[in-house]
Formats: sequence, C-alpha cells, structure tokens
Amino acid sequence: MNVYKEFEALVRRALEALAADGGIPAGLDLSRVTVEPPREAAHGDISTNAAMVLAKPAGKPPRAIAEALAPHLRALPDVTEVSIAGPGFVNLRVAPSYWRARLADVLTAGVGFGASTIGNGTRVNVEYVSANPTGPLHAAHARGAVVGDALAALLEKAGYDVTREYYINDAGAQVDVLARSTHLRYREALGETGIEIPAGMYPGEYLKDVGQALAARDGAKWRDLPEEEWLAPVRAFAIDQMMAGIKEDLASLNIHHDLFSSERALVDNGAVDQAFKALEDAGLIYVGVLEPPKGKKPDDWEPRPQTLFKATQFGDDVDRPLKKSDGSWTYFANDIAYHYDKYRRGCPVLIDVWGADHGGYVKRMAAATKAISDGKAALDVKLCQLVHLLQNGEPVKMSKRAGTFVTLRDVMDAVGRDVVRFIMLTRRNDQTLEFDYAKVTEQSKDNPVFYVQYAHARCRSVLRQAASLHADWDLSREALSAVSFDGLASTAEVDLIRLMLNWPRTVESAAEAHEPHRVAYYLQELAAAFHGFWNQGKDDATLRFIIEGDDALTRARLALVTAVSLVIASGLAIMGVVPAEELR
Repeated sequence: MNVYKEFEALVRRALEALAADGGIPAGLDLSRVTVEPPREAAHGDISTNAAMVLAKPAGKPPRAIAEALAPHLRALPDVTEVSIAGPGFVNLRVAPSYWRARLADVLTAGVGFGASTIGNGTRVNVEYVSANPTGPLHAAHARGAVVGDALAALLEKAGYDVTREYYINDAGAQVDVLARSTHLRYREALGETGIEIPAGMYPGEYLKDVGQALAARDGAKWRDLPEEEWLAPVRAFAIDQMMAGIKEDLASLNIHHDLFSSERALVDNGAVDQAFKALEDAGLIYVGVLEPPKGKKPDDWEPRPQTLFKATQFGDDVDRPLKKSDGSWTYFANDIAYHYDKYRRGCPVLIDVWGADHGGYVKRMAAATKAISDGKAALDVKLCQLVHLLQNGEPVKMSKRAGTFVTLRDVMDAVGRDVVRFIMLTRRNDQTLEFDYAKVTEQSKDNPVFYVQYAHARCRSVLRQAASLHADWDLSREALSAVSFDGLASTAEVDLIRLMLNWPRTVESAAEAHEPHRVAYYLQELAAAFHGFWNQGKDDATLRFIIEGDDALTRARLALVTAVSLVIASGLAIMGVVPAEELR
C-alpha cells in the first residue's frame, strides 16, 4: 500500500469539497496534483503541490488556495497539523498512531511489500548485455547486465509485463573475424605449429578451447578447404561456443533472459526488407547526398547518392543511410528492423541498455523507433558508463585469458556474485563507477554492500535470539501483524516505520524513471536508520529490542525488526542479491 497515493486521493477529495464550497472553480484538472514527503523533514510528514499547480487554472494566488484548502485537510482523520510553506506548499503532520498501524501492512505483505499495479500490465521489452559474441563478458558488460536485469525486476514489481532480451550481433564483419581467428586456433589444435595471430584478429586464449572443440567434433574437415567453404560453418560453430560461455557467465551472475534474438536470422528472414518497405510506404526514404561530416576537408569527402532515412523529421541531427555502396544494408538498417520486430511483437515500451561508447547512436535509433511505429513506441536508452577496476586504489591488470580486458568471471571469482550485483547499482548508470576489490569486500559502513547486508543479518540475529528466549511465542509475520504497536512511541521507531512506508513510493518512482539505482540508495538509507536505532539501544536499555519483563513492547519491537528485514529483502530481490542471514 502506497500511503502517499492514499493521501493523494484524500487531498483530491478535499479539493472537490473546496470546489463545492465555491473556493475554487469546479471541474479543474487535478492530474498534476501530487503528494510526497517534504524535502525537509522539519516541515512535516506529507506535502502537496495542489495550490501551486491549480493557481493558474483557478485564477487565484497559490497561497490563497492553500489557505482555503487547509481547513478541509485539517478535518481529515489522523492529520494533526496543516501548515503552508513558501509560495503555497501545503504540509501535513500525521499522528504517530497512523504510521504504527501501517506496520501491519508491511508484515502482511511480506517480501511482496512495495508491489504496485501502476504498470497495469503494459508490455515492456528490456534488451541488455547484447555483447558481440566474439569473446567472454568483461566488467563493463557486468554493469549493463546488472542494470538491465534489476530494471526488469523493478518494472515487474511495479506491475509491468516484462520481456528480458539479448540481441546477438551475429551478422557483421566482427563475426567473420571471429571465424578466421577460430580457424587459426583449430589448425593449432590439429597440430600445426608456428601459427601467429595477425593484427586485427582476436588473440585471447579463450579461442584455443573453441578451436579444440571444433577439431574434436570435425577432425581435419575444414583445415585445407578454401575460406569460402569453411567460413560460414566455422562462424556458426564459434558463435554457438561463445554464446554458450556468455550464457554460463550470465547464469553465474543470476541473469537469465527470456529471449535471444539473432541479427543474422532477422536479415535472412527478410525483416530488414519489411522495415525498409514500411518506411518507404510512409514517405520516409529518399535518395540524396549528405553534407560532409564536420571536420572533414573537401578532398577527404566523396559526395555520392545514398539511400537515406528522413531521421531529421524525428529529432535526429542528419538523415541516415540505410544501404552501403555495394547495395547491402547498413548496421543501422538492421537495427531499425530489430526494433520494428520488437514493436510488432506487442511491446510499446522499449528499453535498451548500452555501453557508453554507443552514445552517438541514441538519437538516430530513437528517431527510427518513432518513425517505424508511427509514434506509438517509446525507446529509452540507458547508457552505462565505464567501470574502473581497482585493487587498493591501483588499476587491476588485464586478464591473461581474455588478452585485452578483465573478464566478468575474474571479477566474480574475486568478490562474489552478490557484491558485483549490488555495487553495480550504487551509481547512476550514466556515471563512471570505481570498483575497488578491497573496498567492496571490507566490513565497514563505508561499504554499502556490507552495510545493508549487516542490517538484514542483525534483524535475523534479533529474531533468532527472541525465538531462543521465548520458544513458546509465535513470531511469524502473520502473528506479529496482530500485536499492539502502541509501545513503538519513540521518534526513532516512528521514523523507521515512516521510512519503510516510503518503499512502495520508491518502487513506483524508480520504475517510472527507469532508474534501478534508486533501490540501492533507498536500502542504504533504511539500513542507516536501523543501525542508528540499534546503536541507541546500546546506550539506553529501554530502546533495546528484547525487554525483559515487558512482553508487549518486545513483541512490538520484534514486529518492527521483522518488517525491516522484509523491506530489505524486498529491495535486495529487485537487485538480485540474496539477503544475508548472518555475517562473520
């Protein structure tokens, strides 16, 4: 249950009552009226912008509307104070008994607390990772993988129908290079010596395994044939081998896609032709000559007629070519077909998680999606900035096996899956991330993984201790939801409950903004509040969770502890992290 949505409905009813009294015109659009926590806790518990957004359509100063609205809000149950701040923000204080009563909602819902229906079953396609199948996944891929997977889980929590997709780029020149590199390793596996890996090929030792697997399966079948005969089958074998390794690495990171789409299959099935025809029928294709790129000298530029898409009609900087000089499709044409295919599968919301090096591609792809769907599909591209791997502040050396980078497997072997997943969400995706092996595994409050996990482990420790001391008590969340919460009267306890009740709002706002890092931020805030209350109990025995001789208060505080553990577990589930039962 989102308490802020509940109060939003109450505020709107108060506005309708105000209109009935003649205080504002009837029939005003209330869709922009919001209710949220005030920016400053000192201002109250709940704030609404109603007077601000209705001032112009009502033809009245915001403060005048706020003053007229205040009596209607004061009459609401559980509202103890209404104040007006600045030009017309209306702030409410709510009785502590209201927040305490809502604790039962958390306990009743369990880990499902925070689930929302705002998505209303809208279909969303989240495409992420989509690394070229030419080598193992590296640390930067891990960030995109975690961001995409957590975003998909977040959207599901908010009521969207999500498809997780991986797009296999298996139709470009890079997979031909993969095939040639594999053929060299294949010849090595057959016993040929003195083979050098030329510049431009893939030098990583991981292809030795692929070459050996091909030799084991086919013997010397492809060794002496001309390239045109072995290129396609070796390419297909190498891609399959690479994708098997990629899927294995993703599974070890607890990432599982619903669908793997092949670029080559799209091309072979005529999807690019269909997308091109759709654009052509819409009058969005023409033959023309583009201006030279900025920075090019006239003698570097060869103007020639090209088949172009009218990308500038949809917000791009220039129109874009869809065919190469040899008549084959450009990469962009293939990508248009892929997004057209996703849209035709019934997904009006498309989210792509890309590496930062694709930033220059966003405008054209957004323009194409808008054009190919007649404006009915929305594309949101989440660019993931670089991950700098460090060990005590020093850059980590590249992986010998990969040849040029540190693999995802290397990182997981060093720190573990849950640490990788959590840390990748501790910054916005568009900010560079420093991943220091030493810092992300240290047991201190400066390490967000430890800090949040320690809060959950402390909760579980308290509950184990209570079960040991009171073996005859029913400490299930169902039983605890029925106890009296009246004893939870301290400011720290009420603040902790209020913070937990902000979780459903966090889920909704993060889902709407497509920002899963907000979950990590929220969990750190909740963990800090819980640790703060725990520390108060060390100095003041009356604030401890288990109070000898006061069973009612002990049960109430055990309910509070259980609720904290459930909300942390709910957030960690979105992040794909297993809650810690204990830390050693």
